[in-house]
Amino acid sequence: MKIIVIDGHNLIPKLPRINLKDLDDESQLIGLIQEYCRLARKQAELFFDGAPNPINSIRKGGLVRAHFIRVGHSADDSIIAYLQRNGKNARNMLVITSDRRIQTEAKNLGAELMTSESFAQEIKRVLSSPIAVQELKEKIPSAGEVEEWIHLFDQKTGKK
Repeated sequence: MKIIVIDGHNLIPKLPRINLKDLDDESQLIGLIQEYCRLARKQAELFFDGAPNPINSIRKGGLVRAHFIRVGHSADDSIIAYLQRNGKNARNMLVITSDRRIQTEAKNLGAELMTSESFAQEIKRVLSSPIAVQELKEKIPSAGEVEEWIHLFDQKTGKK
């Protein structure tokens, strides 16, 4: 199985409904990539820089591991180091970035490349597939979603 290595803050601006200015932009992207990986049956390593914690941290959820790189260090350097640590296994990785430096290093290590723009289109394709649409139709709403719908309905009808 090919592992997808994603430059998170490079991908976010290429996606609709997620903005780098959002307080939860990383969480939104993690959720989106988790759904993509579930449907596409792939694993992902997602890198974000600018984490406020004094140490790097990794969070795992489903098929996605999110790497939060502390302030003063870059996700670019961390992605390159990750690929280098994996040596020949880098050939089994697909690197998602539009950053030229990462692309050059990844290519030199034998990894496959895809631009963030192209991957955004791939996400759209997978998430709009007939299987994904059918699963969405059959999904039972959570208590939070029901509460939100009631709140929106009450606002439209003038109820409080």
